[in-house]
Amino acid sequence: MPAAEPSNKPTAESDNSKTALPPIEHLVSTEHKMVVGKRSLEYTATCGTLLLQEVHSENEGEHKGQYKGKKTRASVFFIAYTLKPSKKAGTDRPITFSFNGGPGSSSVWLHLGLLGPQRVPTDEMGQCGAPPYALSDNEFTLLTESDLVFIDPVGTGHSRVAEGEKLAEYHEYQRDLDAVGEFIRLYLTRNGRWGAPKYLIGESYGTTRAAGLSRHLQEKHNIHLNGLMLVSMAVDFQTLSFDHGNELPYPLYLPTYAATAWYHKALKPAMQKKPLKEVVAEAEAFANGDYWLALMQGSRLSAEQRQKVAEKLAHFSGLSVQYLLRCDLRPTEFRFFKELLRERGQTVGRLDSRFLGLDRDDAGEHPEEDAGMNNLAGAYAVGINRLLRDTLKFEDDAPYLVLAPIWNSWSWKGFENKYVNVGDSLRRAMHANPAMRIYVASGYYDLATPHAAGDYTLSHLGLHEKLQGNVQVSYFEAGHMMYIHQPSLARMAQELRAFVKQS
Repeated sequence: MPAAEPSNKPTAESDNSKTALPPIEHLVSTEHKMVVGKRSLEYTATCGTLLLQEVHSENEGEHKGQYKGKKTRASVFFIAYTLKPSKKAGTDRPITFSFNGGPGSSSVWLHLGLLGPQRVPTDEMGQCGAPPYALSDNEFTLLTESDLVFIDPVGTGHSRVAEGEKLAEYHEYQRDLDAVGEFIRLYLTRNGRWGAPKYLIGESYGTTRAAGLSRHLQEKHNIHLNGLMLVSMAVDFQTLSFDHGNELPYPLYLPTYAATAWYHKALKPAMQKKPLKEVVAEAEAFANGDYWLALMQGSRLSAEQRQKVAEKLAHFSGLSVQYLLRCDLRPTEFRFFKELLRERGQTVGRLDSRFLGLDRDDAGEHPEEDAGMNNLAGAYAVGINRLLRDTLKFEDDAPYLVLAPIWNSWSWKGFENKYVNVGDSLRRAMHANPAMRIYVASGYYDLATPHAAGDYTLSHLGLHEKLQGNVQVSYFEAGHMMYIHQPSLARMAQELRAFVKQS
């Protein structure tokens, strides 16, 4: 299955022999103050590691089966921000657990892009600027309404397996849920937060994890959530997998192809004059109608019908009729990145198709890099390393793994011979806990997890009619990390605060 994040993000060594740390807990707390609007926020930042332990018994010899205590398996690194207790802030204050995707990403993106007290500043479009980059107070932080806990899954950030343990064990769907779920239980217990309204927010594969956790936490720990915030949904991987014989992605990516072509002025003049939302709506109507019906025909589609569909597809995608006919009306995402602006010698980004890249060879099929990620990687790496040492006073010479290269080796145990789809876990969680609400954020320029794929997933959850009103979807004129776009950041922050306030 394809990873929800691109394979050219910054990588780091994931060999356990070079990343194993002694099984110790190391926590650092610091006090801070910031001003958000007319409000002064005093908060405590705590960062460090909690140990994941399991009951250990003797498996050999005459003492087989005898209890031998707990065995440390891994340490999970986290950064928590808690508002100082007041009449409106205490142990019953909402708490939000946050993580990103990959799989293999640390929590840095949501932390320093949207939610935390500090963020990596960007210009109006979302450009991070030139090195060495900056870090500034975040007036849009969700800390105004909720305490925040940023979790780095095992093998990312400063989270490691104990010496002698296998890192690959945690790079699997269910074991990842086990580890993150146990961390959440342990954090709630140690900090006396069982009485708080509880939220999860995940991005990309983080939405896969969040959907799975919504049910896992109920079944394993009797933890019922107040809500999930899903940023750039990746819950049904069939909608995102360009495999031979799987026709779903082609119509679901087309509205984002149209938005991208419109943004770069690659459509015919009549289409360029229309507003973005109208272009997207027309592309969706064609994708869900004539285009879908044509794909279902396969080789039975007549030459005349094929020509008509190619012309209409060109009208929305910005690709030529000849090119679309050559690829059998099925342009995959990487071909689109390269082909749309080939004559200009430019490629479009995957995470955010507003961004443009340059390749050595303009005749190739795939871009060399993701222009959207190239804008972000260096700035966020600087941001988290500065934050840890300069502000949070956490000192560790081990590298902070912004993103470990594990998506290609991730195990999908339990999903063999079928597409990963955790939508039923989400449905069951909502049916078991009808009070749980869902907020979904989708970007019109996201070509990693397109908004139409998310919409399709939501409409096929099998959710009871009475609960469909619990789902809120917002669309933004930006990409996968829509919060780097200034207008999207302001609106998204407002919506997330309102979402949490409802508890």
